[in-house]
Amino acid sequence: MKTYAAYLFDLDGTLVDTAPDINAALNHALTTHGCKGVEEAHTRHCVGHGAKALVNGAIRDQGLDPDLETPLLDAFIDFYSENLSGLSEPYPGVLDALGQLQARGAGLAVVTNKLARFTEPLLKELNLTGWFQAIVCGDTTANAKPAADPAFEACKRLGTAPEASLFVGDSAADVGCARAAGCPVVVVRDGYNHGIAPDELGADRVIESFLDLV
Repeated sequence: MKTYAAYLFDLDGTLVDTAPDINAALNHALTTHGCKGVEEAHTRHCVGHGAKALVNGAIRDQGLDPDLETPLLDAFIDFYSENLSGLSEPYPGVLDALGQLQARGAGLAVVTNKLARFTEPLLKELNLTGWFQAIVCGDTTANAKPAADPAFEACKRLGTAPEASLFVGDSAADVGCARAAGCPVVVVRDGYNHGIAPDELGADRVIESFLDLV
């Protein structure tokens, strides 16, 4: 694969498999309010659009009272804030690939729609913070992915041009952000793609492993 001056990584479903902890937080919120929990597969399908969308998906699927949105969301956030990384872990090959890319002198950034209040502690708890020169979260820029703003901000912080910065993600939001910013983009096959086949996301390439980057 071609080498790039910088690599911009999505977080959930790309760098780290966070679905188990997110699912635990969602089920805590649901069961606390007398509702049924959901299977982890359901959560994997819904991750990436924010906590509110995740909660509303459970409300819709179970035919719950829409007025439960606020208490469920509050319960989810409270629990998840205290249980970010117990079940989450980087995907195989991530640390090896980051080390090799860093050794080549490439700039590395996280570009996620996850809020900073979750992103920064999660990266710290998983000992990942030190790999990245820039961390752009869902509330860092005026517009989140799929807008171009987060990719532009990451490139600005890294001092690289978008066309020389490879975006690595797993969803249509990642591809949309990369295309809007003029970044080349690849997607991982086993991410959180909201039911869209990886080959149909419109990326330049689908990679099977992070080691494909090196």
